[in-house]
Amino acid sequence: MIRYTRFMSRERLIKKYANRRLYDASISKHVTLEDIRDLIVRGEKIRVVEDKSGEDITRLILLQVIAEQEQFGKPILTTQLLESIIRYYGGPMQEFMARYLEQSVAAFMRQQETVQQQISQVLHSAPPPINAMAELTRQNMEMWNRMQESMLSMLVPARKPAANPEPGDDAGSDDKSAA
Repeated sequence: MIRYTRFMSRERLIKKYANRRLYDASISKHVTLEDIRDLIVRGEKIRVVEDKSGEDITRLILLQVIAEQEQFGKPILTTQLLESIIRYYGGPMQEFMARYLEQSVAAFMRQQETVQQQISQVLHSAPPPINAMAELTRQNMEMWNRMQESMLSMLVPARKPAANPEPGDDAGSDDKSAA
């Protein structure tokens, strides 16, 4: 069971050297992007700095971890989602989008922890309350559907229907297989 809310009180300082190697000063050892990913998954807070300049490059390294996961793992971010996010950069809604995504992920993580706690309680109670589990599942599915609909409505620009679609034009069809 993954615990997302456990954060270390102290940041781990990781230095990036000119040779592109990363060095974890707390354990006096070179680390990889996969090691950094493991630290984050365990709930540790990190700060990555350029060795010579002292510039904070934490976001850059975290983006590299995400890019590696997207390329070699099972992707979370679809091409359509990435394109939608890119469209918000430099626009008037960029700050709103950043807050929305951050709050949505935080709400999702809180909800996941609540579900884990509720499942644990259900499994430890006797006799097993099947009705409670079914209700919990129903509530979680409803919340998940609302959150997905809300996020998609924010990320995907509304399509305007064509005034006079041409015969054979699929503009009005609801074909989701192209996504």
